[in-house]
Amino acid sequence: MKKERTHSVRAGGRTVEIQRPDKVLFPDDGITKADLAEYYRAIAPHMLPQLRGRPLMLERHPDGIGGPRFMQKNTPENYPDWVRRAEVGKEGGTVIHTVCDNTATLMHLVDQACITFHRWQSRAGRLERPDRLVFDLDPSGDTAEDFETVRRAARQLGELLDDLRLDPVLMTTGSRGLHVIVPLSGDTDFDGTRSFAQEVAETLARRDPDHLTTAVRKQARGGRLYLDVQRNGYAQTAVTPYSVRARAGAPVAVPISRDQLDDPRTGPRRWTVANALEQARTDPWGDARG
Repeated sequence: MKKERTHSVRAGGRTVEIQRPDKVLFPDDGITKADLAEYYRAIAPHMLPQLRGRPLMLERHPDGIGGPRFMQKNTPENYPDWVRRAEVGKEGGTVIHTVCDNTATLMHLVDQACITFHRWQSRAGRLERPDRLVFDLDPSGDTAEDFETVRRAARQLGELLDDLRLDPVLMTTGSRGLHVIVPLSGDTDFDGTRSFAQEVAETLARRDPDHLTTAVRKQARGGRLYLDVQRNGYAQTAVTPYSVRARAGAPVAVPISRDQLDDPRTGPRRWTVANALEQARTDPWGDARG
């Protein structure tokens, strides 16, 4: 029997084997598992500060983005012992989430065909104390005109948060909209931060009711942009900066500056595995802890 080819990646003093490196994960683009590992290894210095200490939900596509999707919370027993875990309470028991603190873990998760990393808003050791808020600006469609609505809402939300003496940062999602992320001190629990986020969203929707809504039910939105704050609850997750999305073209969720929000070239999928590292090197968030 022919031995299956592997690809060895050296990461932080460890050697991680990428099984089936020639497996095509993005068929329209010819992007393989080895290509994905190369991207994540290169982006790791920029991405790991956004991952460290946070329980993760892992979006895995073992047969590529055209095959079944697995949303993994619990860490399998066969993961290496050097992969950090976080035991999280849930109703009736616990979940052992994976935590990605280093490049070797990142490479192991890529070997498991993890394409997208979804992170908690809090860290292990302070699970009840979120240190960020996420406003997901979710348009009703996926056209250039729809993204103009996203752009306008991001400006409006930014101005409101500025008035509240907060320091929001922006991120394209690699899907359709933007995330507006607010770093927090971690002094308030999830109920408090979610209530605050809901109040902010409702204030914004009242100011522009023709274009913005907080209606959870799609049928009630009437084509308006949804100001989604649901990711701010306990055990809820949001896509991690620099994560690849499981879409044709391999778009990436990328931090942007406020100036880039006004750049007509900016869109939800402007950056991909081909150019996200170039964007990361511009340090678009500066000293912010998004």
